[in-house]
Amino acid sequence: MLALLAGLLFSLASGASWRGVRGQESPPGSRFVCTSLPLDAAPSGCPLPPVPMQGGALPSEEELKATVLQLRETILQQKETIGNQRETIRELTGKLSRCESSPGPDGKPGTGGWRKELPKGKDTMGDLPRDPTQVIDQLSRTMQTLKDRLENLEHQLRANVSYAALPNELREMLQRRLGDLERQLLSKVAELEDEKSLLHNETSAHRQKTETALSALLERVSELEKGSSAFKSPDEFKVSLPLRTNYLYGKIKKTLPELYAFTVCLWLKSSASPGIGTPFSYAVPGQANEIVLIEWGNNPIELLINDKVAQLPLFISDGKWHHICVTWTTRDGMWEAFQDGEKLGTGENLAPWHPIKPGGVLILGQEQDTVGGRFDATQAFVGEMSQFNIWDRVLKAEDIMNIANCSTNMPGNIIPWVDNNVDVFGGATKWPVETCEERLLDL
Repeated sequence: MLALLAGLLFSLASGASWRGVRGQESPPGSRFVCTSLPLDAAPSGCPLPPVPMQGGALPSEEELKATVLQLRETILQQKETIGNQRETIRELTGKLSRCESSPGPDGKPGTGGWRKELPKGKDTMGDLPRDPTQVIDQLSRTMQTLKDRLENLEHQLRANVSYAALPNELREMLQRRLGDLERQLLSKVAELEDEKSLLHNETSAHRQKTETALSALLERVSELEKGSSAFKSPDEFKVSLPLRTNYLYGKIKKTLPELYAFTVCLWLKSSASPGIGTPFSYAVPGQANEIVLIEWGNNPIELLINDKVAQLPLFISDGKWHHICVTWTTRDGMWEAFQDGEKLGTGENLAPWHPIKPGGVLILGQEQDTVGGRFDATQAFVGEMSQFNIWDRVLKAEDIMNIANCSTNMPGNIIPWVDNNVDVFGGATKWPVETCEERLLDL
């Protein structure tokens, strides 16, 4: 289009000399300077004569030159406007492509770009709203607005310049250009409408899938609640932690008082490798490893008191039920380790003269890095446990043997193993367990 106008200007310039704006001949060697003006501004001191329509007298050479210059400025402005609209279309198309390629919750492309939540009142193309229907409607409205603006440009072109005075070739080129843009816009709007319908169907299917999963979960919770009422007595249950994760665990509701000695006993069943993980941990503010029993990786079972470590000669990762007891006293940091009623090890200097701090959190199945949280899946216990009891004294070896062989029932005086004192989280479960004699079949 610009090449055509340049040729026309060259032809006019070679056929006659330029005249001044007031009808005077320009001096030899002078140049004609044209200053671009807005379409609606009246030129100062440089009025352009009207161009007659078809059927009137032929315009003079000066009038043709002025008309061509005016057309050139108008077309340059229209070209710039069309370029801006084309850039807007490219930007919208790019953003739509990013929305289509963003993965959704199910891993499929084209559904993930709508999940970002915006602040209230914000609805921009840079940050898409949460509802995909709103996005498609917004894009459709934007495309329709662009189409209307292009049509207005065509009407302005007809109104502001003598459309009949344009060469036929230039007029046909403008018509083809506007027609192509209109078809592209209509095609994009149609594609967006199809995408809107597709996204609506996918959103409905995802919502139905989520509701089905929630219903199944509620049924599972109801079954577990019914199962918990089947316990024969408050202590006849076990906690199952079947996976090595950082979210399956049990929590003891009661906490510990200040202790100068303790005995911890529990039944364990695990075949996890390497290491059974952390059967229990007790954390207090300022010390996450106040009391911890852990078998991590290829290390032996360790007892931690105030972050001090003693290795215990216990071997329990054979998939059978084992009765484990550890005792400790602040006096000289003396400790003992029992397996199935038999003392297998003893030692001293484990956090001597350090009283166990009160008010902490007791967790079953996870090692705490902060009080009550920040679990590490590699240190999680995998297996089953039962009869977790704590006393505020060192039990006699005879008492521990009687508990292990089920000849006596001796609940902990600080932490007893009762159903309403144990909560489970993250998929850990509580199940009825048979009598102590049946657990002894594994021994």
